[in-house]
Amino acid sequence: MSLHEYVLFDPLFSDADADGMVRLCERFGRYGMYSAENEGGPEIGEGLTQRHDAVLNYLKAGGMHGAGESVSVLAARTNYFREEYAYGTQALIEGVEPFLFHEGFVEAARQIHGPRVIEPAIVFANLMVPGQELALHTDVPEFRGVNRKLHPQWLLVAMRHSELFEDWRMPIATGVAWFHDCDGGEFAFYPDGADGPPVYHKVAYNTALLVDTDSVFHGVDRVAPADTTELPALKPGMKLTFEGNERWSVRDGDLVVAEYPWNELRFSISWKAYCFADEADRDAWRTHTDDLSLDATLATFVDDLRARGCITGDVPPPRELALMIIDEYIRFPPAVAA
Repeated sequence: MSLHEYVLFDPLFSDADADGMVRLCERFGRYGMYSAENEGGPEIGEGLTQRHDAVLNYLKAGGMHGAGESVSVLAARTNYFREEYAYGTQALIEGVEPFLFHEGFVEAARQIHGPRVIEPAIVFANLMVPGQELALHTDVPEFRGVNRKLHPQWLLVAMRHSELFEDWRMPIATGVAWFHDCDGGEFAFYPDGADGPPVYHKVAYNTALLVDTDSVFHGVDRVAPADTTELPALKPGMKLTFEGNERWSVRDGDLVVAEYPWNELRFSISWKAYCFADEADRDAWRTHTDDLSLDATLATFVDDLRARGCITGDVPPPRELALMIIDEYIRFPPAVAA
């Protein structure tokens, strides 16, 4: 979890293909909010948000640079917009195929994870309005038998950071691409580990980075910080909608909450792919012949917490155990002053 290679693409596409990705974004048209609203489930961590680890750190730090703002303002700053363009190898909108099957991403994934079988998992777009930012975090990993569809996301993140479950982990490569320039919104990441200095990639037309984001802390600096006035009261259920003529609006049903020109938004597209050791490794995932169970996962955590002296008596109740796991295994980088 300490040192990680990354690959820069500059340029990623031809100018025509890069412009095609912007037009694709416009054709898709409407983007919902990506909000961590779901609870972790009754088995472990009931009442916790899916990314309780990142939420706790973000609130404790007071934002990306410790501005000490209220919870409601911080919530609006991170309530950005997301939609999927492809799932697995299935395109959900025409024109995403050159991005979904980009050979440069495949080769870069092998450069980072070794000579592996690369299988696309998802392509999605993130859009952020002026004043928004993305809290420091590592992405949600996946393990055979334990994944985000069935289990709390904070649990999977702790599993990766603990390095206790590497025999079941499915390495994932992530490519993040930008197709227009942006004021602010730098991609901040920590390739030298949480104790190393952050690297800032300025959002620039037709560039991309490929990183192991399941292992490397990263976030997004505030979009358009110099020109931002008070954020609108963004809340779950709102949509970011392309109105034509280089204009976008945030809508609460039919009510227009805010309007923005294209050049004030931060637009990125992410590519994720599984990196299997070989065909047998991929088959084990598909057929569930070597899955990890939730009971075995929690038992492993409890044994390790006892060895660390964190548990000395009975196993704590589920919520207390969940918070203990988050606190013990997920260590964030220190806050960086603005």
